Amino acid sequence: MAIQVLSIIIPAYNEERTIVTVLNKILSVTLPKNIEKEFVIINDFSNDKTEFRIKEFIQAHPEIKINYLSHTHNQGKGAAIRTGIQYAKGDYIIIQDADLEYDPNEYNLLLQPIIDGHADVVFGSRFVGGKPHRILFFWHSFINNFLTFLSNMFTNLNLTDMEVGFKMFRSEFIKQITLKENRFGFEPEITAKVSRIKKVKVYEVGISYYGRTYDEGKKINWKDGVRALYCILKYNIWAR
Repeated sequence: MAIQVLSIIIPAYNEERTIVTVLNKILSVTLPKNIEKEFVIINDFSNDKTEFRIKEFIQAHPEIKINYLSHTHNQGKGAAIRTGIQYAKGDYIIIQDADLEYDPNEYNLLLQPIIDGHADVVFGSRFVGGKPHRILFFWHSFINNFLTFLSNMFTNLNLTDMEVGFKMFRSEFIKQITLKENRFGFEPEITAKVSRIKKVKVYEVGISYYGRTYDEGKKINWKDGVRALYCILKYNIWAR
């Protein structure tokens, strides 16, 4: 039986403080059924020492499957994820932010419904289950709930956290989707397009959330919320 691989797509922009910690956390994860890991790291033209830290890690771990890709100009998280999907070779794909907000030790929570044959796509949720959840911004939570509600209206999914960055896919499902969004509009876009795949099985599991403040490096802002609203309408109505 062929060994299966989980491709971990890690978009990174100016994450010199956290990138090595994230990579070490991924390295320490043990996956079920002898599933192997492929690191797919995309440096989105960082102007700090992110690239230096990544290359140090690669040199220190020649035994690991690492596909390192670097954009020649800053394009945004969605564009970095698109690049990662294009080059990922695994049977399964997960998106791992480089900022420590999501815990690699929880990969198996998302992976289990897929390898059990129940799911094709698994969304994490910061709002269900008993996992730790850092308390931060009221308006972020309010807007996230509103966007999830609006997305659910059009997709007929009953997600609790459409905007979550922690999503896992069978590779054949995500690779058949043409994605366009360059920034955080990726989340409503992928949700809309996944919902239209014939007979797709979508699951959701509770995850931990170790959110950051803006002083700690958080990058999403109110403009991304407006773009997300636009993308819900665009990919559910206008672009169908």
